[in-house]
Amino acid sequence: MRTSSALTDQIHTLTDGLLAELVDFRRDLHAHPELGFNEHRTTAKVAERLEAAGLKVRRFSPTGLAADIDPATEPGPATRRLRRVALRADLDALPLQEDTGLPFSSTVPGVSHACGHDVHTTVVLGAGLVLAELARQGALHSAVRLIFQPAEEIQPGGALDLLDTGVLEDVDRIFAVHCDPKVPVGQVGTRIGPITSASDTVTVTLTSDGGHTSRPHLTGDVVYALGLVATTTPALLGRRLDPRAGVNLTWGSVRAGSAPNAIPTTGTITGTLRCLDARTREKAENLLQELITQVVAPTGVETEVSLVRGVPPVDNDEVCTRILDEAARAVLGPDALVLTEQSLGGEDFGWYLTAAVGAMARLGVRTPGGRAYDLHRPDLVVDEDAIGVGARFLAQVAAGAGRDLHT
Repeated sequence: MRTSSALTDQIHTLTDGLLAELVDFRRDLHAHPELGFNEHRTTAKVAERLEAAGLKVRRFSPTGLAADIDPATEPGPATRRLRRVALRADLDALPLQEDTGLPFSSTVPGVSHACGHDVHTTVVLGAGLVLAELARQGALHSAVRLIFQPAEEIQPGGALDLLDTGVLEDVDRIFAVHCDPKVPVGQVGTRIGPITSASDTVTVTLTSDGGHTSRPHLTGDVVYALGLVATTTPALLGRRLDPRAGVNLTWGSVRAGSAPNAIPTTGTITGTLRCLDARTREKAENLLQELITQVVAPTGVETEVSLVRGVPPVDNDEVCTRILDEAARAVLGPDALVLTEQSLGGEDFGWYLTAAVGAMARLGVRTPGGRAYDLHRPDLVVDEDAIGVGARFLAQVAAGAGRDLHT
């Protein structure tokens, strides 16, 4: 078996040989973005390249796929089964008009890769090509599954569809990266525990008989009640739950009425309930119904609360996070690691962590000393040096994580 340093050197060499192709591949995806569950061209491009590398691809309806890379050596007699590490990428784009001016900007009106999923896909593809070549050379001693998932941007997420296919059967650990435009290229961010939030959609519908604004005492005032829900409920929620759990209720839409002198019969307010802690999430959902009912009760308005569950938190396993750390130092250098921030954004990689242990790292995509962009903005620009960094990093992660499983 090759030494760890020899394997790392080989990962560097193989990745360097793929860099030009991977950049071209990412640019092609970037110019042809597709929305969730419609990533037909994207999936076909990935499948074509994996098959050209000699890998057998499994397709999942409508646009998911997976491919296995088998190790150079079979597990020993003490091992009951082949143990496998998975790398996951997401394929979909966002319904945003790109505004970057790049020569390979989106050619699809109103659709763009403003969250970096084109980079995620290319990075996992690149890592997979490196690992496949290592396997051919007899240098890979880890079983790896590449997972390319549709519809991460659609709640509750396309991960659930792939989990229903059994894509994580025989997978012991799963890893992923997500672009971070605030972290310089060459660095990755990790953290043990939750790094993203659960995200649930809340809709409150209020109804009354309505009436004239000159006689508000004769009816339930829906607009006034909506104001109470909007301002009072988040404050009360913050006083009833542990603030360390990162609970946040923020409203995004309020709708009621059409005339200045008429109290409407109905009104709605919608928003998101986010929480870093899965157990506190359960308490928050039950408490929210109670608080809204109590807040609205004095107004005489009828209340209906609907909560649609979205994604769970991405809660990084400690051992898997250590594997990310070790891989970053090995392949990127001792200064590559930074402590990633916790985010109240949602990421459906959290679903995979309900079925297997794993961890996600933040991949730095900012040009060192350059502008810090933000995700989900039409002007997002990614430093393409991050593609090689990410491919090297994930190849090292998979090789190291699998080796650890067999020791």
